[in-house]
Amino acid sequence: MLIGSDEFKIIKDSLPAEVRLLAVSKGHSQGSIRKLSGYGQLDFGESRLQEAVPKKNELNDLKQLRWHFVGTLQKNKVRGVIREFDFIHSVDSLPLVERISRISKEEQKTPNIFLQVKFRDDPKKGGFSKKDLLKYWPNIISLNNINLIGLMTIPPIAFNSYQRKDLFCECRNLANHLGLKDCSMGMSNDWQEAIEVGATWIRLGSLLFGKR
Repeated sequence: MLIGSDEFKIIKDSLPAEVRLLAVSKGHSQGSIRKLSGYGQLDFGESRLQEAVPKKNELNDLKQLRWHFVGTLQKNKVRGVIREFDFIHSVDSLPLVERISRISKEEQKTPNIFLQVKFRDDPKKGGFSKKDLLKYWPNIISLNNINLIGLMTIPPIAFNSYQRKDLFCECRNLANHLGLKDCSMGMSNDWQEAIEVGATWIRLGSLLFGKR
């Protein structure tokens, strides 16, 4: 069930000035997105191109909305995602970021990019290892037609609060080391922990929209 306007305001008012809220609308209707936008929410996250495009078309009158791609990005979907999304949170390899750079030039676009980093072994998650990201960093920052703004991470599902906070802190420290302002980390079950250690984007789905 979609959150009410008063409850939404409580969450928004609790966020530090530097933290932005991404409403993860994957699996939810364009009607719910429209209603949440009426509360003042502008940033929405989708994980499947084929689901997002019809929603965007139905909401075309809401020109102020900003669309974020948060799912695993397959190489054959890169062009479509570049055309449809303002932000990509899930860039998880050097070949993928190179492909985004090349296609962005062809499309005359400059998407905002988060590099996904996997700080702990987790077969269910993608991402650069910290070691590989540092190794490939000179290659990545030499690329054109991308706006590299930050890092994204997702902790393993079995982690407790202390383990999640340690991982988020490691992500914040690595972003600082690389001179990146933003960290996209923290979801409906751990967003407050992420904010405590430096998240600048939190990705809330079920807390706002209810269960899919």
